[in-house]
Amino acid sequence: MQDFSAIHARARHYRKDMVAFLREIVAIPSESTRERRVIQRIRAELHRTRGYDRVWTDTMGNLLARLGRGPRLIAIDAHVDTVGLGDPAEWRHDPFEGKVTEGMIYGRGAGDQKGAIPGMVYAGRILRDLGLVTGDFTLLLTFTVQEEDCDGLCWQYIIRESGFRPDCVVITDSTNCQVLRGQRGRMEIGVTTAGRSCHGSMPHRGVNAVYKLAAVIREIEQLNDRLKEDPFLGKGTVTVSYVDCQTPSRCAVPNAAFAHLDRRLTAGETRESALREVREAVRRAGVAARVEVLRYAVPSYTGLTYETEKYFPSWCAAEDDPHIRAAAETYRGLYGRKPKIGRWTFSTNAVSIAGMFGIPCVGFGPAEEAVAHTVNDRVPIDHLTRSAAFYAAFPGVYCRTTRG
Repeated sequence: MQDFSAIHARARHYRKDMVAFLREIVAIPSESTRERRVIQRIRAELHRTRGYDRVWTDTMGNLLARLGRGPRLIAIDAHVDTVGLGDPAEWRHDPFEGKVTEGMIYGRGAGDQKGAIPGMVYAGRILRDLGLVTGDFTLLLTFTVQEEDCDGLCWQYIIRESGFRPDCVVITDSTNCQVLRGQRGRMEIGVTTAGRSCHGSMPHRGVNAVYKLAAVIREIEQLNDRLKEDPFLGKGTVTVSYVDCQTPSRCAVPNAAFAHLDRRLTAGETRESALREVREAVRRAGVAARVEVLRYAVPSYTGLTYETEKYFPSWCAAEDDPHIRAAAETYRGLYGRKPKIGRWTFSTNAVSIAGMFGIPCVGFGPAEEAVAHTVNDRVPIDHLTRSAAFYAAFPGVYCRTTRG
């Protein structure tokens, strides 16, 4: 049996190092496709801790670190990219300072989700310090790119091109240091209407594509109210998240209009069912429109374009699945109580890992989901040590509880 108190003590020992490290990486802007500098800084910290057998960057730009050579491959994943700032004037603290106040670290990415990275990096050092690197497992840390632009794309690359297929993956996106076991899927759908342009002073001579699209948008709003709800994963949703039009001038009737739909998929909803519902909304609107699943084809910071369709299935593990039981036992061993096991509201890289490839995933990460993408992006300092202890303890518990 592992000495959980010793693991927690070593995590607390590295608290100052983790705080300093997190402040440094928060200070490095790293929006999707611009992650090079933060990847370099994390790589330097991995080498400094001397905890890993191999550290490397793949062709897409994901940073990977390996510890051990056992037969059970356990991965822990964090994305290193962030969304943009929004209005800088709305920030109480400089988003690139890594401000420390009232037991919190503030800044863009502090909660979503650079706050998990110090715990991952120092978990390897803790395993080395306590002699817990056994022949049972190989630990693979993945610091992944472009999640905010296209969640799961990085893991499509890792699985298909690098050949890794872990026994299970710990997803470190914000869970408020609770154990999570599922999430809704998502897809991005485009709706395009066609019209006929003419001079804006004579609109009766043309056909306004925006008016056609407006009728569809009203139906999409009503469709959202009709979507099914799962008792655990929650309700499926659809919303119009972007609208554009094509027009020869601001004094002309638009000849094409486009709406981008953000569709969140609950249990039982599929690519085909979601498309069918949108096409039915178009029919109800009484117009003709093209409905399609959108695609992502944006180069990573290395220049690699790894194109994918923007459809990512939902996934849900049972509470008695081996990897969920191992996570619950790890939590109980470290914190002395049974965890409340829940699910994410937002999307993570597990839409590919578990949703597309069926690889078992479990969530445990610092920070609250609610601070993601807000001007209050932050992480409690206490969560750094809690997550480091969890990431160091989980591989041993998983191997012991799943041994055949």
